[in-house]
Amino acid sequence: MKLVWALLGLLLAAGPGVAQQAATPGATLAGVRARGVLNCGISTGDPAWSQPDARGVWQGMDADLCRAVAAAVLGDASKVAWHPLTGQNRFPALSGGQIEVLARTTTWTFLRDSMLGLNFTAPYFMDGQGFLVKVAGGVTGAAQLDGASICFTSASTHELNLQDWARTRGIRFQPVIFADKDEARRAYETGRCDAYTADASQLAAVRAAFANPAEHRLLPELISKEPYAVAVRHGDDQWFDLVRFVVFALLEAEELGVTRANADRMAAESPSPAVQRLLGRTGDLGPSLGLDRAWLLNAVKAVGNYAEIYERHLGEGSQVRLPRGYNRLWNQGGLLWSPPIR
Repeated sequence: MKLVWALLGLLLAAGPGVAQQAATPGATLAGVRARGVLNCGISTGDPAWSQPDARGVWQGMDADLCRAVAAAVLGDASKVAWHPLTGQNRFPALSGGQIEVLARTTTWTFLRDSMLGLNFTAPYFMDGQGFLVKVAGGVTGAAQLDGASICFTSASTHELNLQDWARTRGIRFQPVIFADKDEARRAYETGRCDAYTADASQLAAVRAAFANPAEHRLLPELISKEPYAVAVRHGDDQWFDLVRFVVFALLEAEELGVTRANADRMAAESPSPAVQRLLGRTGDLGPSLGLDRAWLLNAVKAVGNYAEIYERHLGEGSQVRLPRGYNRLWNQGGLLWSPPIR
């Protein structure tokens, strides 16, 4: 043990040059570069998260995370091949090599992490499962859903959460299950079920997209915790670290005041050592993962920092107008943080 600590002390004393040797691209990074495109798994259509706009361009927080990774790896945020996936086929698509990144409002759970051949990178959104109902039905609290028919999607955390919640409270319900989120939403909208359950942020986005949002009520209760994290395959630690720190960098950029508009200027002029490391002016962090020094600068320039992404798709500047709540930074009373990028 003394020898281990002695070697670690020598490594740290030697400075960043020793700890940050330029790395050879691993199998995943080399494959993405050879192809020139990042394969990213997203939803089949989820407002505010991943949904094509009127021009067919994918928009949303998850879509922007894919773009950030592409910008870091390939230097071009447009080099993304979009793979719309359902709850059933999203995990096989990742573990089977069809995609390199899964960014699909996917909750990090023990079984998914340990049994499905996946690694979850960095939590980027804290959510909880809720209920959407029609105002005309008179339901104002979840306890009033006893005997109700409830729509939700299969192969998600929602079914087990719903069963646990109902069993604990002695509530009966009739499940109405769909493979696709759009199918579940349409079924709720056309009256095939009394309530629609999903993560609250998704329900808020769905409600905002209805022709008359005021006709629908998001109930106040949350029945679960749902930490979203981008997932990658087991077996390539370099790729895992790369994707994880792209997400962390977007949070760190917000904390340090680096934005899409000022990133180049701050990279050139900021006296802050933390900013210099983040944006590649010092530190050689990119080469330690087989990338160039501007990898995180490219990511921030492509999509902005975390606050900019949130505001664009979920915040006051969006249709959804969802308060950040738990998704504020750690130093603003929230749960999101980045480890030191150094």
